[in-house]
Amino acid sequence: MKVVAAYLLAVLGGNSCPSADDLKGILGSVGAEADDGMIHLLLSEVKGKDITELIAAGREKLASVPSGGGGAIAVSAGAGGGGAAAAPAAAEPKKEEKVEEKEESDDDMGFSLFD
Repeated sequence: MKVVAAYLLAVLGGNSCPSADDLKGILGSVGAEADDGMIHLLLSEVKGKDITELIAAGREKLASVPSGGGGAIAVSAGAGGGGAAAAPAAAEPKKEEKVEEKEESDDDMGFSLFD
């Protein structure tokens, strides 16, 4: 991922066709180790391709990937018979946290910034 980020930084910096040395320089500037194999693999995959077209194609692929809270639903549903009893207990700590936050914000030593 860091090699891809270095490539994108080079392109954003105005270098439309960065070399392996360019990517190594970017990675070295932040103290990251450059993996020659990954750099050469990336450069061979993007050679002769427009970066905006690659990003657009990636977005289309990511649009078909499901995302959201599917995992959390499966975990709560797997709780079994105690799932209904656990829901009110889970709501109680949230209320307590809100109260604590309000108490902390009310402790302003007797004056307010907006008075």
